[in-house]
Amino acid sequence: MTAAAAPAPSAPLKGFELALGTFALSLATFLNVLTSSIANVSLPAIAGDLGATPSQGTWVITSFGMATAISMPLTGWLVQRFGQVRLFTASVTLFVLGSWLCGLAPNLESLIAFRILQGAVAGPLIPVSQTLLLASYPPAQAGIALALWSMTTLVAPIVGPLLGGWITDNMSWSWIFYINVPIGVLTLMLMLPIYRSRETAIRKLPVDVVGMTLLVIWVGSLQMMLDLGKEQDWFSSTTVVVLAIVCVITLAAFLIWELTDAHPVVDLTLLLRRNFWTSTLALALTYGIFFGNAVMMPLWLQQQMGYTATMAGAVMAPVGVFAIFLMPLVGRSLQRIDPRLIATASLLVFAIAFGMRSMFSMQADLATLMLPSLIQGIAVAMFFVPLTSIGLAGLSADRLPAASGLSNFMRTCAGAFGTSLTTTLWSDRTAMHHEQLVESLAPGAAPTDQALATLGAAGFDQTQSLATISRMVDQQGFTISMVEINFASAAVFLVLIGLIWVARPPRPGASAGR
Repeated sequence: MTAAAAPAPSAPLKGFELALGTFALSLATFLNVLTSSIANVSLPAIAGDLGATPSQGTWVITSFGMATAISMPLTGWLVQRFGQVRLFTASVTLFVLGSWLCGLAPNLESLIAFRILQGAVAGPLIPVSQTLLLASYPPAQAGIALALWSMTTLVAPIVGPLLGGWITDNMSWSWIFYINVPIGVLTLMLMLPIYRSRETAIRKLPVDVVGMTLLVIWVGSLQMMLDLGKEQDWFSSTTVVVLAIVCVITLAAFLIWELTDAHPVVDLTLLLRRNFWTSTLALALTYGIFFGNAVMMPLWLQQQMGYTATMAGAVMAPVGVFAIFLMPLVGRSLQRIDPRLIATASLLVFAIAFGMRSMFSMQADLATLMLPSLIQGIAVAMFFVPLTSIGLAGLSADRLPAASGLSNFMRTCAGAFGTSLTTTLWSDRTAMHHEQLVESLAPGAAPTDQALATLGAAGFDQTQSLATISRMVDQQGFTISMVEINFASAAVFLVLIGLIWVARPPRPGASAGR
């Protein structure tokens, strides 16, 4: 194993270069987040156009998340093997290519394949942009750097749903992928002149082929199990059982191999650090609930409330409004306030927002539906930066890419898994409530006779009346299930407060260690 001559650490950027570099790196992360949020409101249109069910349409989201999650923990090895700037440049370039191919996809199978490609090259974007940005600022301004970086990513939840909805209603869903092309090209044009001379040291490390293979198999089999389980009645299906067995065996083998290999593709020893594992677990669980809800709500709004994709996007978009204004304040306050207090306040606000959604009904107006999204933005602003600062505190610079990659891997996995679990639970609970509601509408029952009489008076014949009642039962079943999931989510946020306080408060200048 040989190592190239290590370049001297680059000095922090200043002035216009610092501002332009911050914008360029944040734009790459914006590109990644936008790709997820813009597709959420377009799922019904994509599924309908490609001849798939809405449930199958969610694979467009989960396939991207799964591929992104798998490639994220490889970031530490890839950075050491190729250098941060080269890896970042290659990731953006291939992401643009993947986006173009997604727009050209003629069927669901090819779209999922191109989304996997897109997600695989997108994985390093977030951790590498984060580490490049931290190296651009003096250590004392790390909190401000993270806040500015995160603030840009929060523009995507505002722009994504609105833009995705407008494109879906007025153009073609293909353009939700095509718009990544000019954004990616702009990112490269802005960052290369600044960061080309700031390449990091390269080490000729051996390739952990076994670790990478096991990682792909266990994550892929778990995601496929979650996606297929709801359609094949879970463990009554031989396919689901086989996927579960493969997942358990390869996960166990992966853990053993990575903890004993001399050059693991994922540095699992980071999980021995109390602050790292607590912050990473809290981020993952919170993001899983958050992202699962971000997929479920637009589906409910469009399929049950009759909203257009644009209107559904408008309901979800306010999540970034408060976040944009509060994020810089949170970053500056980290040096004065215990980040655990800020994260605790965030979880309380998350619980309030989801609690408000647990009171929705079919009669809810637009303002009522938008208010929890607006309030949720406060929670987002106060959560990700404090938890990230807790998790990365005390780590040496050479371990930051691996730590950021592993943390984002677990968070992104949780987003994909959370989407599958949320939509599965929503479907199962809806079926249960549908049966219960139908029992009270048996022929000859008073509610049934009253409903038929009311509809008959309005000019509906018997067939039309029964179809209308069936539609109302479906709407109520989906709505009750959505309400229950939001209530349960609010309760989980309150429980997670205890996890936050397992971490120690980060100390300025603390050395690496547990």
